[in-house]
Amino acid sequence: MSRKQMHLATILSNGLGLPYAWLEPQVDPADYANIHALVRYAKAAERGKLDFIFLGDFLAQSQRSEAHAPGQTLEPTVVATAIALATDRIGIVNTVSTTFEKPYNIARVLKTLDVVSGGRMGWNAITTSAPHAAANFGRAIDDRETRYAQADEVIQIVQALWGSWQEDAWIADKNARRFTDLSKIAPVNLRGTYASSRGPLEIPPSKQGQPVMAHAGASPHSHALAGRYADILISEVFTIDEARHQRESLRRAATAAGRNPDDIKFFAGVIPTIAATPAEALARRGRLVEPDIIQQVHYLGRLIGLPLGPDDLDTPLSAAQLSAARANPGDPRSFRALEVAREGWTVREVLHHAVIDFHPAPIGPPEVVADHMQEWFEAGAADGFWVTPDIYADGMDAFVDGVVPLLQQRGQFRTEYEGETLRDNLGIDHQYGLRQPHSKP
Repeated sequence: MSRKQMHLATILSNGLGLPYAWLEPQVDPADYANIHALVRYAKAAERGKLDFIFLGDFLAQSQRSEAHAPGQTLEPTVVATAIALATDRIGIVNTVSTTFEKPYNIARVLKTLDVVSGGRMGWNAITTSAPHAAANFGRAIDDRETRYAQADEVIQIVQALWGSWQEDAWIADKNARRFTDLSKIAPVNLRGTYASSRGPLEIPPSKQGQPVMAHAGASPHSHALAGRYADILISEVFTIDEARHQRESLRRAATAAGRNPDDIKFFAGVIPTIAATPAEALARRGRLVEPDIIQQVHYLGRLIGLPLGPDDLDTPLSAAQLSAARANPGDPRSFRALEVAREGWTVREVLHHAVIDFHPAPIGPPEVVADHMQEWFEAGAADGFWVTPDIYADGMDAFVDGVVPLLQQRGQFRTEYEGETLRDNLGIDHQYGLRQPHSKP
């Protein structure tokens, strides 16, 4: 039996990296809107045999200040098209909101991309909860129960539309003058409380049948939705214990939905900073933290139960402060923050360790990042990782050329793609149409 190996993905957002990456000398700020830069990073990820590129989306303004780069720029469907035409094996998981998009449009666009890419597309089906995003659609945000009930209906309709052109419906028999067998292309006629569609969708299956399903979220509602439909869960966890807890919650949801929990891949996030030495890596990450250092020092104080401010930045915590410090059990980042503080770093250096980031941040030579991922994987905390380079301009290559070979040498990651489609490379079973019988929405 072959040894189980981890899966790897990366995220492309604004073409730059973390919010202040654009200030670094190696970065061209014009990459914010440069599709060629995004394609270049996608090709690097494919060179590293990564499973897929994750294209997030946020439907409103994300820029916090004039120095802070927005988190999202070009529309993901357009980006996915460019990447699909420039690559051969790497998958592309596209985020589309079930809150604001109609199921027929979702089904049509994503299945088209799946055909165009040769069976390499996935759909990150999410709900949208930001009021300023709703305002862009002339709407208000519904309550969570309504949003997830709507998502359930939209996903069912989309998958039904994907299967409305049956897999053997395309005949293309010139002698018989039969392009298709119309008995195998039928309306879905689904009507629910929040969404409906007649169908059918006149797009044949791709090489993998239809797109892979993904979901991003950590709430019980998210896990229930993912348990019913997802092949991939994109998570936001900071410790091994938290990741195990989330992964087990997801597996229980899959079991409750009548599925094999092994069929859903749990991806944990990581934001590495890679350099030749630990000191160089810490200095690099520190430059990306400094613009927010004043806000972060106050937040660090709340994490570890101390009244910290700008005057505390350039000295280590005293013995009395360390004795009084307590990790906040409501925020898993606090345990790492206190651990780093106890190593004797100044408060500024503690923050340079990215202890307030929304994902773990291994900082150092490639071995440090590989060790982090191997530890989590072997601890059963994740089936794979989605990697956010700190600075795209050189961070993607640093991961692909530095970390990936180490994981391959250790037998933790593939050396070649398993197949041509995203399902092949993730080891996901074939699906066409709805995953399993559901009541109509």
